[in-house]
Amino acid sequence: MENKQSLGKSGEAYAARLVTESGLRIITQNYRCPKGEMDIIARDGEVLVFIEVRTRRSSYRGWGEESITRQKVQRLQAIASFYVLQQGYINWPSVRFDVVAIRWIGQDPEINWIQAAL
Repeated sequence: MENKQSLGKSGEAYAARLVTESGLRIITQNYRCPKGEMDIIARDGEVLVFIEVRTRRSSYRGWGEESITRQKVQRLQAIASFYVLQQGYINWPSVRFDVVAIRWIGQDPEINWIQAAL
């Protein structure tokens, strides 16, 4: 049985493949700043996409998509703002917040990719 950290890393790697195969271009993964961490930052055409990945092996504490609290939303928005300012965009880009929730119960994970979730 994987520990929580390695399960999270496996989920993020799986989500990165999914995102890339869906035509998005990953800019960075595990972006860290004083506001926190963003799992994946990608481009979907002209849209900057900030992706939170949640991986679970059971629903004991709720599925991944159910674990996004108001505080987490505010933190993700703060991280995105910090990133945009840090990158020095002249005009504020179009942004989208996605959640990729992975239910990894058996061999094949079940994916719930919620685009524009926040």
